[in-house]
Amino acid sequence: MEKKECSSAEVDHSSPKDEFQELLQTLEHQTNWDGQRLVKYEGIWLVELLFRPILSAQKYFKAKDTDSSTHFQSSQVVGGPGIQSLLGKGEENPDPESFPEPRILSTHIPFEILPDSIRESDCRIIYISRNPLDIFISQRQFLLENKFAKDAVPLELDEAFDMFCRGITAYGPFWDHMLGYWNAHLKNPERFLFLKYEDLKGDILSNVKKIAEFMGFPFSPEEEKQGVVEQISRLCSFENLKNLEVNKSGNVMGLMKNSSFFRKGEVGDWVNYLSPEMAERIKNIMESKFQGSGLTFNI
Repeated sequence: MEKKECSSAEVDHSSPKDEFQELLQTLEHQTNWDGQRLVKYEGIWLVELLFRPILSAQKYFKAKDTDSSTHFQSSQVVGGPGIQSLLGKGEENPDPESFPEPRILSTHIPFEILPDSIRESDCRIIYISRNPLDIFISQRQFLLENKFAKDAVPLELDEAFDMFCRGITAYGPFWDHMLGYWNAHLKNPERFLFLKYEDLKGDILSNVKKIAEFMGFPFSPEEEKQGVVEQISRLCSFENLKNLEVNKSGNVMGLMKNSSFFRKGEVGDWVNYLSPEMAERIKNIMESKFQGSGLTFNI
């Protein structure tokens, strides 16, 4: 297949604020569990505050073949030097031309509404999925701690869970989000790597090697002998990242506490919050939505 060359262009920060206003007014609206307003765009629930930045990224962002992108569906975002967010705060996105190369980008944007230049380039995408029950608890705790809708009263757990099961959640429904990248991985495994958080926690060494091979930089026998895989695994561990000083204080864009990105990092923490009946409901949803896809999660 002929390799496509993607030129870079600046994100247009001067677009009128009402560029997407007419479209926004036509969309279905809903209130999220924490009081934030959601809008339904092409079957996907988006936080209204991020609607313009997402559509702006669709329109203006130009991917490069050397880019790598990490997509988090786990509500467990891992940040660090060199990892840049595709979206910005409020009306504006950061200028990707200012990012050092090779660019490493992170986003929650579903596959279906990624900028065309990302889907059509040769950049590589790593998607990290997670058991939906743990996703719900992690996301709910994150929203409660950061209080994005300052004056709103968050829904009780049962009500929030019901909305989650009906697909009403930021970037949801969760099953469509997962299937978008799962199917892309099956169709083009050279460009899309689909990982499960549970597998990363269970066998980090094998998965670090898998990621290195996917990125085209496999470890040499000498590097493995010297313990490089183990060193990288320790540096990237949840425990190490949580204990970094930068992740203990401060915030992101004045909105999100750095500490809120690292809560417990445990597999199966949902059992401390949800009933067996709730777990059964999610299990039935997954069996229905994932049927025939080959995608499964243990509950």
